[in-house]
Amino acid sequence: MNAAKFFTNPLGIIGASISATLLWGSSYPFIKLSYERLGIGSGDTLQQLLFAGYRFTLAGVLILLYMLIRRERLSYQRGSGGMVSTIALLQTVLQYTFFYAGLSMSAGVVGAVIAGTISFFQIVIAHFLYKNDRINGAKGLGLIVGFVGLLVLGLSKHDGNSGLHFSVGELLLMAATLFNACGNLLSRKASASYSISYINGYQMLLGGVMLCVIAAWSTGLTPFHFDGIALLMLLHLALVSALAFTLWNNVMKYNQVGSVSMYLFLIPVFGVLQSALFLNEPLSGAVIGALALVSSGIIIVNRKKKQKLLTPSEA
Repeated sequence: MNAAKFFTNPLGIIGASISATLLWGSSYPFIKLSYERLGIGSGDTLQQLLFAGYRFTLAGVLILLYMLIRRERLSYQRGSGGMVSTIALLQTVLQYTFFYAGLSMSAGVVGAVIAGTISFFQIVIAHFLYKNDRINGAKGLGLIVGFVGLLVLGLSKHDGNSGLHFSVGELLLMAATLFNACGNLLSRKASASYSISYINGYQMLLGGVMLCVIAAWSTGLTPFHFDGIALLMLLHLALVSALAFTLWNNVMKYNQVGSVSMYLFLIPVFGVLQSALFLNEPLSGAVIGALALVSSGIIIVNRKKKQKLLTPSEA
């Protein structure tokens, strides 16, 4: 089975989407644990960026090594420089500048919940970008149901206070999800001309190096003292980026954005569950209710929906 058949097959879509979101969900507790292990405080913004730079530089190298093993083309492809640079700026530099700073000021559970808003951004942006990807009744209802699931989680984390109260860290995380959504859609467009591995490998490598250069100007390149556990956590985070982005961008390449973006609502569910497991953050009944709502939203938005292979002209 080739890539097109796998990523348009319902089981392939479900398997790849769940795997990608499960991996992304693990990043929240592992980033928090890495900060603790390396002594990175909530105010150490440049050290946070340097750690992010390590992660994405390593992720880019891993993808390029994978391409080398598969004997895929590694050399520069004409016309790709501007596209790869823009994706690197949006999806790595800007997203993770806001994400790492925001997560250092928020609980892992809260960060995971806010990450689910990427589905909202992607579906809305795609509605205006693609004529064949409009928000219809089922898609809108599924989006609302899934978003209510996020609100249930969000409201449950405010210690009895009425209403939603967003901290600076939470606003930074929201900005990160917006940049991520824009980067995902741009990657989808680029995938019509270039391979997913080529796009992800070089944008992560370029973005990671940019983050290292920005941070190292003040912190130096090696301010951390890595032990074996810290190195394993860094490797895990790099693998999360390499595998999750590759899987998800393939799903995005071969399917309509609005039909698959609902799966991103699983990121907060997996993030909350893994934060509770690894960080000992409280797991309340609200999480179970949110999970039911998110699952219902996914079923609604994909009801009677046939997957369609996109042609370059539709991207």
